[in-house]
Amino acid sequence: MAEPARSGCPINAAVEAFGDSWSLLVLRDIMFGTRRHFRELLAGSEEGIASNILSDRLKRLVKAGLLTREDAGPGKRAAYSLTEASIQLVPVFAHLGSWGLRHRPTTERLRVRAELLAEGRPELWAEFMAELRVVHLGAPAKEGPSVLDRLAAAYEAALPKPTGHSS
Repeated sequence: MAEPARSGCPINAAVEAFGDSWSLLVLRDIMFGTRRHFRELLAGSEEGIASNILSDRLKRLVKAGLLTREDAGPGKRAAYSLTEASIQLVPVFAHLGSWGLRHRPTTERLRVRAELLAEGRPELWAEFMAELRVVHLGAPAKEGPSVLDRLAAAYEAALPKPTGHSS
């Protein structure tokens, strides 16, 4: 269970749970990047997180009740899953991304998911949270196109296209 906050202020309690940038980025990568294992999170880090920082943040997020860690057994990789508390951060991530789009320099490749979430508004966020509950909490799946697939397709479409040389 989470440790008590320094004060009863809800903003302080939230900041203490996930307020450092690495914790938010680890949650982002699990939520949007579908990375669930230590090596995937380390190798896929856009910002280049160090292994000791990643290990520390994963432990903190588990202790804070924002992730669970499932041991697969000897010689197997442990999988991390979002909890309901972290799934409910989707609107926070959407608002952070929207703010970043408006007030900070971004790249086309990395801004497309934030744009899609901003355009989709709470309806898309609710769909995405329902999908995350299927993946991370074992909730029953619904029919229809996946938000994760739409986010991945938008990201892939924004990647630079390889240029070939013709003779």
